[in-house]
Amino acid sequence: MERLRQRARTALRGPGMAPPAARLARVSRAVTFSACHRLHSKSLSNEENRKLFGKCNNPNGHGHNYKVIVTVRGEIDPVSGMVINLTDLKEYMQEAIMEPLDHKNLDKDVPYFAEVVSTTENLAVFIWENLKKLLPVGTLYKVKVYETDQNTVVYKGEEITSEK
Repeated sequence: MERLRQRARTALRGPGMAPPAARLARVSRAVTFSACHRLHSKSLSNEENRKLFGKCNNPNGHGHNYKVIVTVRGEIDPVSGMVINLTDLKEYMQEAIMEPLDHKNLDKDVPYFAEVVSTTENLAVFIWENLKKLLPVGTLYKVKVYETDQNTVVYKGEEITSEK
């Protein structure tokens, strides 16, 4: 494969020309899924949950049609012309997002949310962690989750480390 890349780089430049610089690009793909949840923290009393989460703390839950945009980044391969094969990205997203989340009660059907409040922030982290296990190392750039047209969360894998 490396020999093919080298030949492609050579073919891209004319005789006596410097090799082209590696080009980085970001590629995004979107999926939508439906799920329900209840915003409720086990660390708070029922009254505190009602005050904090309002109608989103309804004991019967509520639903959303979520939209998720996943962005990967990497070098444009000189042979394929791609950062990632979109068919592969589609399959990764199917496994990491659609299968565990679509038409599910997040709090009851997804083990991760048994102990984690099912906010959109935590949903973005869950999706990130699932995708990170499937995608080539270092390619996942951003997960953007639309809970509604007005409410969006962007997660890029950042963590806060406490210094002691």
